Amino acid sequence: MQTELSASLGIEHALFGFTPFPAVAAAISRAGGFGVLGAVRYTAPDELRRDLDWLAAHTGGQPYGLDVVMPARKVEGVTEAGIEAMIPERHRRFVTETLAKHGVPELPEGEASGWRITGWMEQVARTQLDVAFDYPIRLLANALGSPPPDVVDRAHGKGVRVAALAGSARHAVKHREAGIDVIVAQGYEAGGHTGEIATMVLTPEIVEAVDPLPVLAAGGIGGGEQVAAALALGAQGAWLGSVWLTTTEAELHSPGLTRKLLAAGSGDTVRSRALSGKPARQLRTEWTDAWDDPDGPGTLPMPLQGLLVAEALSRIQKYEVEPLLGTPVGQIVGRMNSERAVQDVVDDLTRGFEKAVARLGRIAAAGRSDRP
Repeated sequence: MQTELSASLGIEHALFGFTPFPAVAAAISRAGGFGVLGAVRYTAPDELRRDLDWLAAHTGGQPYGLDVVMPARKVEGVTEAGIEAMIPERHRRFVTETLAKHGVPELPEGEASGWRITGWMEQVARTQLDVAFDYPIRLLANALGSPPPDVVDRAHGKGVRVAALAGSARHAVKHREAGIDVIVAQGYEAGGHTGEIATMVLTPEIVEAVDPLPVLAAGGIGGGEQVAAALALGAQGAWLGSVWLTTTEAELHSPGLTRKLLAAGSGDTVRSRALSGKPARQLRTEWTDAWDDPDGPGTLPMPLQGLLVAEALSRIQKYEVEPLLGTPVGQIVGRMNSERAVQDVVDDLTRGFEKAVARLGRIAAAGRSDRP
């Protein structure tokens, strides 16, 4: 499963795996793909350094990358406390009432409220980069558009390629103009923040718009035949995220959530602003339904929504309150029906790819034999 991009990065398979879990990222790289660790959940430089140390020691010398969430423009003088003060009391009350309705207990006294979406903030993202560039990462991906120009220049100065996600050809062209090296065409089917164009339509549009830059297809890809389709559309690889959530190396720490993912069908996700304030595909739950209800207060813009719901989500996850329990995940969740090791997932992807290519080869050969 080789392309020009995968060959240039020294990987066996053109499979790029995004994950928030270091063990999954390392396993993807060891299996011949390219593991990409998501950094948005790291608020302290020492935490990221600890996990990058671990990742570097467990990839078997294979390449890996880092994904950050960084605004394209510098935002000076913004603090978490200042932004949190902007959250309306009505919305705080709605959170309290929704949790009370489902009997969600408070966190134990003194226990931290868990991860807060602060990785988008200028100062946090830049401290992540200060750490990351001490390591031999081969790719820096940004999930929030093109990084600031000085970050692109800094990455290039370190010999690191820069990737950016795009939900439209127009966005992809802007990335190319900003000096981005790899475009990730993220379709509507994907988990997390997405646009409104499906992968089958989006990928060839972006390939044509940014040629000759390499494009990775993302969204709705979980089988080898889908990887083959992505390459047939002109992509130089597949960017996969959701499919790793039910691997044995994933650190969900929630048996209830794992059960929900394994039981979910492809129609059990929703594109909702409930998580961060921007449309993000996730499991549909009574939590997303509450925020999407027109009789409710409505979601706040990013980053207010993420800060508002951070403690609530920690409580829901800690006590595994099933009706409210969810996670970002794409429509491919309908094919995630068993817990498997990362190596097994990669093996299935490569076998499925080979079968799809062979099938197309037979079709093409039959067509040639029918010609006079």
